[in-house]
Amino acid sequence: MPRNQAFSEPEYSAEYSADYSVSLPSDPDHGVGRNHEVSVRNSGSCLCLPRFMRLTFAPESLENLYQTYFRRQRYETLLVLVVFAALFDCYIIIMCAVVYTDDKLPSVLVASVGLIAHILIFVLCRFGLLPDRISRKFVPYTLWILIAGQIFCYLGLNFAHFHEASDTVGWQAFFVFSFFITLPLRLTPIVLISSVSCGIHTLVLGVTIAQQQQDSINGIALVRQLISNISMYLCAITVGIMSYYMADRKHRKAFLEARQSLEVKLNLEEQSQQQERLLLSILPKHIADEMLKDMKRDQKQKELQQFNTMYMYRHENVSILFADIVGFTQLSSSCSAQELVKLLNELFARFDKLAAKYHQLRIKILGDCYYCICGLPDYREDHAVCSILMGLAMVEAISYVREKTKTDVDMRVGVHTGTVLGGVLGQKRWQYDVWSTDVTVANKMEAGGIPGRVHISQSTYECLKAEFEVEPGEGETRNEYLREKGIKTYLVLVPKPQLTKNGINGVKLSLTSSHGNSPLLINTKEQNGSINTTCTTPDEGEELDTRVVNPSFPNPRRRLRLRDLAERVIDAQQNEQELHKLLNEALLERESVQALKGKYTHRLSMRFLNPEMETRFSVEKEKQSGAAFTCSCVVLFFTAIIEILIDPILIANYVTFVIGEVLLLILTLCSLAAIFPRVFPKKLVAFSTWIDRTRWARNTWAMSAIFILTMADIVDMLSCLQIYAASSQNMTRVPSLHSEGCTENPVYYSYISVLALIATIMLVQVSHMVKITLMLMITGATGVVDIYAWSHIFDEYDKARFKEYVSSLVPSKYTMTSMIFVMMMSFYYFARHVEKLARTLFLWKIDVHNQKEKVYEMRRWNEALVTNMLPEHVARHFLGSKKRDEELYSQSYDEIGVMFASIPNFSDFYTEESINNGGIECLRFLNEIISDFDALLDEAQFRCITKIKTIGSTYMAASGVTPDANMNGYNIKKEDMSDKDRWQHLADLADFALAMKVTLMNINYQSFNNFMLRIGLNKGGVLAGVIGARKPHYDIWGNTVNVASRMESTGVMGNIQVVEDTYLILKEYGFRFVRRGHIYVKGKGELLTFFLKGREKQGSFINSSSVTLPHQVVDNS
Repeated sequence: MPRNQAFSEPEYSAEYSADYSVSLPSDPDHGVGRNHEVSVRNSGSCLCLPRFMRLTFAPESLENLYQTYFRRQRYETLLVLVVFAALFDCYIIIMCAVVYTDDKLPSVLVASVGLIAHILIFVLCRFGLLPDRISRKFVPYTLWILIAGQIFCYLGLNFAHFHEASDTVGWQAFFVFSFFITLPLRLTPIVLISSVSCGIHTLVLGVTIAQQQQDSINGIALVRQLISNISMYLCAITVGIMSYYMADRKHRKAFLEARQSLEVKLNLEEQSQQQERLLLSILPKHIADEMLKDMKRDQKQKELQQFNTMYMYRHENVSILFADIVGFTQLSSSCSAQELVKLLNELFARFDKLAAKYHQLRIKILGDCYYCICGLPDYREDHAVCSILMGLAMVEAISYVREKTKTDVDMRVGVHTGTVLGGVLGQKRWQYDVWSTDVTVANKMEAGGIPGRVHISQSTYECLKAEFEVEPGEGETRNEYLREKGIKTYLVLVPKPQLTKNGINGVKLSLTSSHGNSPLLINTKEQNGSINTTCTTPDEGEELDTRVVNPSFPNPRRRLRLRDLAERVIDAQQNEQELHKLLNEALLERESVQALKGKYTHRLSMRFLNPEMETRFSVEKEKQSGAAFTCSCVVLFFTAIIEILIDPILIANYVTFVIGEVLLLILTLCSLAAIFPRVFPKKLVAFSTWIDRTRWARNTWAMSAIFILTMADIVDMLSCLQIYAASSQNMTRVPSLHSEGCTENPVYYSYISVLALIATIMLVQVSHMVKITLMLMITGATGVVDIYAWSHIFDEYDKARFKEYVSSLVPSKYTMTSMIFVMMMSFYYFARHVEKLARTLFLWKIDVHNQKEKVYEMRRWNEALVTNMLPEHVARHFLGSKKRDEELYSQSYDEIGVMFASIPNFSDFYTEESINNGGIECLRFLNEIISDFDALLDEAQFRCITKIKTIGSTYMAASGVTPDANMNGYNIKKEDMSDKDRWQHLADLADFALAMKVTLMNINYQSFNNFMLRIGLNKGGVLAGVIGARKPHYDIWGNTVNVASRMESTGVMGNIQVVEDTYLILKEYGFRFVRRGHIYVKGKGELLTFFLKGREKQGSFINSSSVTLPHQVVDNS
């Protein structure tokens, strides 16, 4: 599985550059995940945009998926266009009904039919009553045809005998712009249908007017008006293209964030699964749940605890199985250490499969001893039967090993039924274990058993209910403990029908050997710190479902089924199309959730109910604000062109254009400075950044731009009013319809207000409340001028145009004001929709951020738990990858230190009386002792020491097995180090042993107890490794470990015993010793040993609890 890049927000620093790539993140370091790079290139099918604005994703399949997503997003805005068209129909009906005449009936009928059609389309689309293919492909074009037909019908029926070049131009420009912001089509089709609509509209007007006014036509004036129309259309199309581009950028960003969200969710689930696998490989589920719950508790609550947390539970009526490999010494002498570990790895992996098959919970592996329990944590009535079947299967499995290896190995199995206390002790290297008198009995049942047989106690026999035939076991004759306790034992007779060649019930064991056809271990003998991994390739046995529900990550309602996705995405790594399919599912799931419900926002203002969330949204940086202000400049530019074409001699048109454009350019440059910080001075960049992040400043900036546009229009209208007043007083000319000037074409100034509304709707990072305020300002100012200041101008215009028919029409000053008001309401509806979308995208972005935080948090929990079960460098190997059961992790060390430290008199302290809560309080005290020992490992001096495990009340640790630059680790070659530097870790291990004695002495002082440590130390080479990837168990093997264990078991309480080789090294570090003499060690014969007493230097650890033996001789050499 590939390593992952660090998490990062998708950066769009090249917001206006055309070529950038986004690397979608996964969990960093050793987390799981996937890394797919998505490029956004400056090429695309839309030739309507400049090259630097053409964006497309690579690969092409991703771009196609994005286009599908984009059309779905715009599909909701299609309903906005339907509302626009319905409002247009209502406007026509109202205008005809106010001053109704019979010749207006066709217009009312057409508008009514159009309104009904639009309502029908709205209902069908809103509730998904149309097939998806029809609604996606045909509805947009149908709606375009309906709107175009409505405009032409209005043009033909309402102005049948009074056509002018300005007729319905405002509505045409309004709907052209609306096509760009609402239609769920690519940009090219929208530009084409808009151009066709405008072209036909201009052509129809020009031809119609030329035919109707053949005798009195003013060709120059008509051309200027048509060019003004075209300018208005060009303005609407230009701003529309910019709006489409801005929406495309925003949706591409949201699309990438959705893709990131999917990967984050998959990573989260996969990490959760890894956590479960690693936890449940060593800990039962109920213990793991308790640990996760405890890890999430507040640290202050933990500090208030009187005792360290202990995860311990009492379980009754369980069967305990101990199994030991007989002849293991002979087997180990016939193969190398690496081959031995490899064999144990395969054998115990099969035992784990058998344990799952027979409902056993593997407790621990101790060298060549395997023990498990049935009936824990969930009670089973057949726990004894399952344990017997497990034992028989293990015996059969070892017989297969005996046959293949040609060695005299066998299994000795003992089973006892009773009560256990199960849990973990200490704060580091958690391993599940069980304690009780019945566990001791089960251990003695194995020790007093017979190779190749399953030895059971009387209590187990009573639970079998005669399901197996047995014979007397006579275990008391082979084990003194069984004889003292008077325990009657039995041997199970093997049921012949269950015997198969490959094992009980067909569980097959695959053996590999370095002399066979299997892959060899690679370079297994190396210097300290060299890592070796080997994976054999036998056929997998049946895979058992070990998945459980993660208590820390519930599956929410209406969310993706993450486990299914996590499993499916394995194939998606090689199949990009499958990943895109998963992404499409994620997008559909996201779109199906209504993000902005009442519980999130106010219904009217749409502000978040959570003030903190609203503040975060208000400071959200929007890098498209510069483009929005650019639109204002474009609108003012086309406004000036229209005004100059209508009245070229009006000086105010030129003055307002120059002043307004300069002011708008200043606003635009200040907005762009934050986007291109390298181009502009630092102070300007800082000022621009402050505007972007300050809501009131941002609103003021936007209001200033629209105010400039509005004032430019109002000033020009008032300047025109002065000319009209002067001409009326002097009677120098009589206004004529076909003469040139602003007074003869007043409707164009109302159309210019439509362009100002369009500029307002283009503002970004401005709330809909601010937009409606600005649009009300535009509508109000224009309406006041039209109705009051320009009242005479419009009256003269109506008289000159409509003549005697003027009494049956609504005056133009009211129709223009009503038109602007209807467009304002339409744009306000769209502004609410845009803000809803922006807030929804913001919530999705927050959700992605929270998902990433969960990933980080899960990784921290994961690391904390895993490093408490496996050494950190071993955990890095296993975390983030899926291992086969037969995969072996091994690491060879030449020079390490091993320590065993036991509390022999703890067994006298342990009782299962009711006053001790059945033994739990005794184990709580042991937990405090082991936790204090674990706390010593956090000190800098002991950083090179690794806790291996605890066995009952015995504490096992090793030094020099962690890669450390200051020790004999990866960065320093052993030959470049002096002997003293090479063995510094052994001296630290000796100091650790002395510190343990002092710690226990302090505990004794505080609790009025007299516990004593018996410690054995040794140095030499070992093989460290992990047995089983499904249930990883880290341990170390070798003669060094065996001797260290014998040094502890043959030692004396209160003393640290070492052999001569260790003594020769440690005395160079200033440690004091006394010579014990030669003692007999099983398997080693007579060995000269020494007791480590302390350090020579003042202030070192004082061994005040040592037991002085009569034959001790102080060694002064």
